[in-house]
Amino acid sequence: MFYLRPDTAPRAETPDWPTLFDAQARGARDYRLQRFYRAGSVSGDTPLAEVPFVAMDFETTGLNLKKDAIVSIGLVPFSLRRIRCRESAHWILNPHKPLARESVVIHGITHSEVKAAPDLLLVLDELLCALAGRVVVVHHRSIERGFLDIALKARLNEGILFPVVDTMDLEARLHRQKPFGLWARLRGKKPVSIRLADSRRRYHLPYYQPHHAQTDALATAELLQAQVAYHYRPDTPLREIWR
Repeated sequence: MFYLRPDTAPRAETPDWPTLFDAQARGARDYRLQRFYRAGSVSGDTPLAEVPFVAMDFETTGLNLKKDAIVSIGLVPFSLRRIRCRESAHWILNPHKPLARESVVIHGITHSEVKAAPDLLLVLDELLCALAGRVVVVHHRSIERGFLDIALKARLNEGILFPVVDTMDLEARLHRQKPFGLWARLRGKKPVSIRLADSRRRYHLPYYQPHHAQTDALATAELLQAQVAYHYRPDTPLREIWR
């Protein structure tokens, strides 16, 4: 076990989330977004052991933010000491876009299931209530943060902002700090995989069948618990890992 050397300054691209939430609460037009922002954000000085987290995962019709849409959402609330499986949630949604054969093979959600599923707006109230006051944990932040922002802009004419802890980013800090050189490639070496399943394997976490939003959210929650146990301390301030 080892600990990462603490970075005393917050990363330049990380907003002051509590202040930003205050501003967003005053500017949001939709009542659901107003309530979400009014719940506030914990401070970056908060020790990781005291942070209320919620792991979130999306399955989508593809990875193109401009063309694809959300098919399912999984949520699992947790802290460093406990995963609250009884409070987890899972929704299948109608993306209002055709499902590509490749995506059906990956996530197993069928055309008939999405045809009978609700639009995101019908579950938005419940979704935002589950996220309110918590720090969202994802594995590859551009998917969950990007897709939700675009989906809300299309439906409400306003997007959403929220802090995330990205477990993929934390693995990249550990294993991809140096550029992968030509000599290494010529010798047949490959960059260390930071995919969810491969990252979990490094911490001896059990294998879960991938591409179910709720299961992947659980897998992400467990991964963050392991990352903190191996590389940080319970009193590490949140600002060192969130974005």
